[in-house]
Amino acid sequence: MARSAPTLITMVCGSVILGVSIWIRVSKDAQEELGIDSSLFAGVDLLIAVGSIIMVLGFLGCCGAIKESRCMLLLFFIGLLLILILQVTGGILGAVYRSQIETSLNTTLKDSVNLLKKNTEEAKQFQETFQKFQTENKCCGLLNGAADWGSNFDTPIGGSQVCGCDPKGEEANLCTSYNRKYVYKTVCREVIIKYVQDHMLIIMGIAFGLAVIEILGLGFSMSLYCQIQRK
Repeated sequence: MARSAPTLITMVCGSVILGVSIWIRVSKDAQEELGIDSSLFAGVDLLIAVGSIIMVLGFLGCCGAIKESRCMLLLFFIGLLLILILQVTGGILGAVYRSQIETSLNTTLKDSVNLLKKNTEEAKQFQETFQKFQTENKCCGLLNGAADWGSNFDTPIGGSQVCGCDPKGEEANLCTSYNRKYVYKTVCREVIIKYVQDHMLIIMGIAFGLAVIEILGLGFSMSLYCQIQRK
C-alpha cells in the first residue's frame, strides 16, 4: 500500500479537480457564488479534461505499483511527464507573449468602445450588457471613462443614466462629474485587468500545486520501475 500511496494521491487529486469542475459547470448556484459566467466555461471544460486525465493516470500508476507492472508504471510516467511539459510550455509562452496579450486586450477594448458610440442593434445589445457590468462593478467606460459613450452618454439605457453614480450615498467617493452628471470615476479597463490578474494568480497556484505532485509522482514511478527491473 505504501508503494501505491503517491499514485493514489495523484488519482485523488485528479478526482477532486474533476468533481469540483463538473460541479461548477452544472451548478448555477456555484456559478453565481463564484462569479463565473459563460465566457469562463472553456476554462472549466479544460479543468474537467485535465482532472479526467490525471485521474486515469493515477489509476494506472496505482495498479502498476500494486501489481508491479512495468508497462503501467511507464505509461504513468510518460503521461505525467507530458502534462508537466505542457504546463511548463504554457507558462513560458504566457510569460514571453505577455505584452502581445495586453496589446490584444487593448485592441478588443478599442473595438468595444466603438460599439458604445454606435446605434446599431448589435451595439444596443452590447450597451445594455455593458451598462449592467458598469453598475455591478461601479466603473464607467472602457478606456477613457464616460467619454467612451460619445453622444450616447445622454441616452438612458434600461431606464437608468449611463454610468450613473449617487454622490449622496455610499458611492460618494466613487463619483466624479462629467457633462454636469455624476458618473463612476473608475475606468472599467482597470476592473477587467484586476479580474484577469486575480484569476491568473489562482491558476498559477493550482498549476504549481499540480507540478509538485507530478514531480513526486515521476520520481516515485521511475524509482519503482527500476526496482522491479532489478528483480
